[in-house]
Amino acid sequence: MMQKAKILLVDDRPENLLALEAILSALDQTLVRAASGEEALKALLTDDFAVILLDVQMPGMDGFETAAHIKRRERTRDIPIIFLTAINHGPHHTFRGYAAGAVDYISKPFDPWVLRAKVSVFVDLYAKNCQLKEQAALLRLQLEEGGGEQALGGALLGELSARLAAVEEQAEALGKQLDGAEDAGVAATAAHLERKLVGLRRALDAMRPGSS
Repeated sequence: MMQKAKILLVDDRPENLLALEAILSALDQTLVRAASGEEALKALLTDDFAVILLDVQMPGMDGFETAAHIKRRERTRDIPIIFLTAINHGPHHTFRGYAAGAVDYISKPFDPWVLRAKVSVFVDLYAKNCQLKEQAALLRLQLEEGGGEQALGGALLGELSARLAAVEEQAEALGKQLDGAEDAGVAATAAHLERKLVGLRRALDAMRPGSS
């Protein structure tokens, strides 16, 4: 069974965190609270997250500064960030959010259905990426234990290929759902996953008997 994805909720107001939990509880994932930018960065040191919902206006380290720290860390730089803000200072303010590394910028009050749908897409992408990593790890393990490519028998290659095909099928279905999506962050994440799948498939095909 696939492990639940973690979603990081960052807001200095407890009532806002409670509202986010109510909206996202239907996704049946693990919701992690952080009441400040510092607390969020601490959580990111030990856990992997599918997406971060980050409030812009916070005392001390605000959302923009928190996002900058997240994007500077190699471990966390690829985690999608959705900015949430109660204020709207126009296009310049929104541009600052995207420049800080956000994949989306949503003004409060927001539509709960829209927010849940956006977060759901990133949870799905995260799940497919985790499956891909598992297949790659299995492949490396078999190579190391077998002493090289020659030790990979037809049965093992067939099993790996079948597992990868399942991930490819799910990723293709997700790609069709996202076809034409205007969200640049979602499109970039999906393209990154597709490139990884293509690379792993080529590696497997190269190990088949008779391949050049």
